Parts: sequence; structure tokens; C-alpha cells
Amino acid sequence: MKVVLASKNKHKLVEISRIVEKLDIQLVIQSDLGVDIDVEETGTTFEENSFQKAEAVMKATGLPALADDSGIAVDALNGEPGIYSARYGFDPSLDDWGRLELLLKNMEDVPDGQRQGQFVCVITMVTPDGQMIQARGEAHGEILRAPVGENGFGYDPIFFYPPLGKGFAELSPEQKNQVSHRAVALKLFYEKLKEAGYADK
Repeated sequence: MKVVLASKNKHKLVEISRIVEKLDIQLVIQSDLGVDIDVEETGTTFEENSFQKAEAVMKATGLPALADDSGIAVDALNGEPGIYSARYGFDPSLDDWGRLELLLKNMEDVPDGQRQGQFVCVITMVTPDGQMIQARGEAHGEILRAPVGENGFGYDPIFFYPPLGKGFAELSPEQKNQVSHRAVALKLFYEKLKEAGYADK
């Protein structure tokens, strides 16, 4: 099944493609089809934003579209940055590293033992015949005081994953793709895909 990824993020394409490579899904990024859409994310949840992106790209391409809305939510910051992870600080001059440093600065006074947080990912697929399949995955860990590791992207360098005793950016792509929020969401998504008859049982 050919599915369009509603994203311009090459990191997401690579990561999602690796996770679904054994599944019956041919994933293409929207730009490969000449689609250049910036969907205004007006939702208040990962679920709403994921659906908005998938629906817009499905309508533009006429193909099933898959969207991922994800971010990091920190307990001590009342769930921030959450759905605003990619826009944290609302400062256009900030890149991924700048937003990471802002998060660390805002957590300077949070003591060890109270730095829990989770990566959240919601995957939504919308089809031209009106079907909607959605799944949510989470990876729970702690926010480090300084970046570690050379892999990953976004907030990975400051996210410590206790079950493996390492930061996300210290994991190999293969390791991360077994335990990440995106991997959890995609596994659940594929089960729902099978239930809906879009994938082999």
C-alpha cells in the first residue's frame, strides 16, 4: 500500500521507514509528489494536530496519508513543551539545539528525582474513502542536565531512558526503533491497520 508521509522532516521519514520496512507499506514523503503544504496546527492535542496534517495531505494527493505529531512533555513543567515542542519558545531564531537549551534552562531548578518526562507520538492515517486510523505511543524517562550522545535528533540528547540505562541519543538507530514513542505508536497503528483490513493479518 502506497502511503504519503505528511511531513517535510527527513529525519521522520528515515525513522518511520525503518520501522515499517517489514510491513506492507510503501512510504513516500509529500515533497516527492510535488506537494508543499504547511498545515496550520490549531489543535490542542497531539491527536488533533496529527489528524489535521494527515487530512490535508490526503486531500492534496488523493492517496492515504500518514501524519505523525510528536513532542516531549515534562511533568515538572505541567506537560510543556508538549504539542509546541517544535516551536518551543516561539522564537523563529531558535533551531533544534536552541529549543533544547531553552528546555534545560527552564528546568535548572528542578531537582533530581523530579525530572520525569515522556516523548509522545500520535500516528494518524486518513484514507480517501473516509477511514481514519490513529494510535498513540509514549516513551517514559527523565530529563538530563546536559546533552549526551551523538545520535538522534530534536530533544533526544537530553532524554534518559531508564530501561536501557542510556540517553536516546546514545542508542543506535536499531535500538531506538525498538523502544521509541514512534515505534510504540507504529506497532499499535499496524495492529489497527490489520483490524481495518488494510494490511495482511
